[in-house]
Amino acid sequence: MVKIELDIVALSHSVTQSHNYAVVLGEVDGNRRLPVVIGGFEAQAIAVAMEQMAPNRPLTHDLFKNTLESFDIDLKEVVINNLLDGVFYAKLVCIKNGEEFEIDSRTSDAIAMAVRFDCPIYTYEFIMESAGVELEEANDDDEPTRKKSRETRTAKASDYKNMTEESLQDLLGDVLSKEDYERAAQIRDELLRRKSDT
Repeated sequence: MVKIELDIVALSHSVTQSHNYAVVLGEVDGNRRLPVVIGGFEAQAIAVAMEQMAPNRPLTHDLFKNTLESFDIDLKEVVINNLLDGVFYAKLVCIKNGEEFEIDSRTSDAIAMAVRFDCPIYTYEFIMESAGVELEEANDDDEPTRKKSRETRTAKASDYKNMTEESLQDLLGDVLSKEDYERAAQIRDELLRRKSDT
């Protein structure tokens, strides 16, 4: 089967499941998105690695990475290889001494490992057909979401500080309905910041 390469486009709070998050994967050579619901711990593990934060003590995924590296095992790629009853399945494709082997994994853990090893994430067409979301073609002037600069994201995020919590909740619902996961993540971050301040 032909593999489809994916990038992490956004990490946002799940609309359908209040205690979960969604990691949104986007086709590298296309405009489909694959939203995957994950737990809060895994979302934190992905976010920490994406932001290149260094926790005081290693998180579970850091420990696993350190263990693999200690035994000279490299993570070549992550493959989301199945979807059964709404549950995604994944595997870690590893290499040791030139020999390739696979390790079964939860998709959220596999993505957290892919970020740490800076390795590609793949899936198959049948999964994109079943669970993917097609986005409208962007204009040539539009920059793809995953390539927007950090400065642009920060500038927009600062606009939310002056809004009421109720307005932010309404806006969050609106941007999620438009599948603007990046703005949704910024709004979510502002709401979480306010909650932690109280």
